[in-house]
Amino acid sequence: MILKAREPARIMTAVGDSKTNRWHLQIANRWVVQYNFYINDRRWGRMFVRICPYLPFSARVCLNQHHWLANRMREEGIYFKQSGNAFTKCSTPERLQQLADSLDPRELSTCGQKWLARLTPFFTAKEREEAGCQHRLFFSQIEFCDNLIFHRRAALDSLGERLLDANRTIGQPNKITVIFGRRISKHHRGKLQTEIEDMNLPNPVIRSHYGNGFIKQYVRDHLILRTEAASNNVHDYGVNKSIQNLPALRNALSAINDNYLNVQQDILETFIDRGQLQRLAEPTITPTGKRIPGLRLDHPRQLALMHALVRFAHVAAGNSFTTAELYPHVVKALGSAPESYTLASLRYDLSKLRAKGLVAKLPNSRRYQILPKGYSVCLVFLKLFERVYAPLTAGLLSPVSADARTPDHKRSQLDRLYHRVIDDLDALVKAVGLKAAA
Repeated sequence: MILKAREPARIMTAVGDSKTNRWHLQIANRWVVQYNFYINDRRWGRMFVRICPYLPFSARVCLNQHHWLANRMREEGIYFKQSGNAFTKCSTPERLQQLADSLDPRELSTCGQKWLARLTPFFTAKEREEAGCQHRLFFSQIEFCDNLIFHRRAALDSLGERLLDANRTIGQPNKITVIFGRRISKHHRGKLQTEIEDMNLPNPVIRSHYGNGFIKQYVRDHLILRTEAASNNVHDYGVNKSIQNLPALRNALSAINDNYLNVQQDILETFIDRGQLQRLAEPTITPTGKRIPGLRLDHPRQLALMHALVRFAHVAAGNSFTTAELYPHVVKALGSAPESYTLASLRYDLSKLRAKGLVAKLPNSRRYQILPKGYSVCLVFLKLFERVYAPLTAGLLSPVSADARTPDHKRSQLDRLYHRVIDDLDALVKAVGLKAAA
């Protein structure tokens, strides 16, 4: 397809006086008719060439390496699935990476010069050979993307919300310096900021600017988080514009993407809620249809059972035990009389842990075994309740009056940390506008 349109271009114009017949040429910006050729190249796939029919016949060639890679994999019989500018599936990803790294300036030049020679019929073959009339190719606009593919849209949405919140400060000059690897001085010209664009869309775009370049991050095709460095002037990254500098430019843009993701990693925690704690609290329905209650963080009988399960005495027996062996330790941890907590109650509480896959019964035996993940979950429940929830609640609802008069250096390390958390919680409550009733 060929489209004709008026677009701005830098062309040669003749300036002079017709009376004295004195003229000279100079470059000027003019709106002129240009021709846009949309081509399906045998080697590169879909591409685009724009030709200006005025001296010096400037042209723009737009190539997409994803299309080039798809053709290389078809030639080698590699199975893949492509979604826009991303490969979501590939039978041999190692070979895909090798092919991506094999792109060199010669591939760009061969394709560009082939179509420019066909689409600019202003010179004969003899003129091209004798006068050296040909286009030189330079980078005008470049994009380099990193695609993180998710299996569940819900997980991507959760990460996207956290990124939008965390990236409010990622545009600070010290962060931009890390991302683009270029020191910012008083001589810098251009934008230095992070913007959140297209707020009316389901997935806004996070864009950080540096000079004539930027890096943007957005959700594509519902399951892809794309991080994309781009530039309209590669000099900003210390790279010359000639296409012969493709390896250096690719390394620079790849480093920018990596730096951006590393900066985000510094402000995002790896452990995020994926619903496991909620599922532990929900009832379990056995294959026979029996309903077994879930686990609660503050249930005294459950916490006493967990206390008994994590005792080191079980290690020698391969973490195995019988209910009779476990019973006295649970009663002791619970601090109640044996009459108020029977062996049947213990078996009932133990069934909750079995239903969640934390404890297993050994085949052809009366013995039980606490599984590795069960041991870890028991420790988490105990630590959360006894060292976090219970102390902080006591400090908030019924603080010790003498603590207010005790100097910090005389408090234990844990006390100082608890007080710091309580003070920060008070500050948070005030910051969000929550006030205690008078």
